[in-house]
Amino acid sequence: MPQPPPPPAAPRGDLLRLITCGNVDDGKSTLIGRLLFDTKSIFEDQLAAVQQASERRGHTFTDLALLTDGLRAEREQGITIDVAYRYFATPRRKFILADCPGHFQYTRNMVTGASSAQLALILIDVRKGLTEQTCRHAFLATLLRIKHLIVCVNKMDLVDYRQEEFERVREQFMEYAERLDGADIQFIPLSARDGDNVVEKSARMPWYAGSSLLYSLETVYVRNDANHIDARFPVQTVIRSQDPAAPDFRGFAGRVASGVFRPGEEIAHLPSGLTARITAIRGPGGKVDSAFHPMSVVLELDRDLDIGRGDLLAKPNNQPVNSGEFEAMLCWLGDQPLEAARPYVLHHTSRETRCRVRAVRYKLDVTTLHRSPDQTPLQMNDLARITLQTTTPLFFDSYRKNRQTGRFILVDEAANTTVAAGMIL
Repeated sequence: MPQPPPPPAAPRGDLLRLITCGNVDDGKSTLIGRLLFDTKSIFEDQLAAVQQASERRGHTFTDLALLTDGLRAEREQGITIDVAYRYFATPRRKFILADCPGHFQYTRNMVTGASSAQLALILIDVRKGLTEQTCRHAFLATLLRIKHLIVCVNKMDLVDYRQEEFERVREQFMEYAERLDGADIQFIPLSARDGDNVVEKSARMPWYAGSSLLYSLETVYVRNDANHIDARFPVQTVIRSQDPAAPDFRGFAGRVASGVFRPGEEIAHLPSGLTARITAIRGPGGKVDSAFHPMSVVLELDRDLDIGRGDLLAKPNNQPVNSGEFEAMLCWLGDQPLEAARPYVLHHTSRETRCRVRAVRYKLDVTTLHRSPDQTPLQMNDLARITLQTTTPLFFDSYRKNRQTGRFILVDEAANTTVAAGMIL
């Protein structure tokens, strides 16, 4: 069946960040290996090493999952433990893909991998159907505001490519998805090991009228997913000129979190509230006419303001919330449980401050979505709604409104480890 013509929506060369998630042994690493292999993104020595490893294991086929399972423990156990990032490209688009672990024990790894993703590939073994871990990952993907889900019903070769098996799994997932935040959901039946419907349409499933997985990834439109309304610019550093010809140059460097900034526009400095106008915006290649997420730029202003790292630039008539207390959904990542009386360091955009968890409102079971008033300390992989108090006020938006200014991490200062990731409500 010929592929439909590409829509004009996906710009050539666009970057797509995506993750794979799902239950253990559903074929996530194999799918990524197949994508890399069929898009000619593997070096010859890498492929040779994988073929040799497959022979040592006694496989009669090349185990492409070994391309992403880089840790020794992963290769020995045949599971993914850490998040493996892979880059590949086609003539239509560039991709950064995160292979997330499927085991419950590594749910925290999935959260970190999904924090910057725009699309999630949720794999389901057609024989097992919807499992507890599949539900957990689907919920976390929508909680982290991933707006595009592609449900890959894998291992269709093991059920003789029967349409009724695919429809059974699709009905199971859609019944669960009714309780999730709205997302663009697409279903694709495939066999990751054999490549059916991965890069090319499979002749073994003539009943499937949709596109292949790669075509869907190349054409999904994600530019409207970013917040282009609320202009937010966290300042990372102040740049002073070392050029004798421009001794008074002063610029403010950072990454645009959201919205659009243009020369001539008025901006407000937070926390002072003072305003200035942008005289120029400089990118890596020189001056630019506008700056938007995720561009890293330097802003020049028409007046000197006392601006430093951790401050925020916004539009005077559109400013974020300013508060030292807020509620958030918190995923606990640390090996040690949460200690409510213990101060933690909160990292939000380019700002740092100390904080305490004042209260745990409830814990959330991500499988049943049941809210439990359990007040026991948060343990690794727990998800809970909490009230947080900071020593200095923050400027933030809700995570639903702005993924960049609505998220934070908590750091145990004594151990110098990240112990939690949070989404402001």
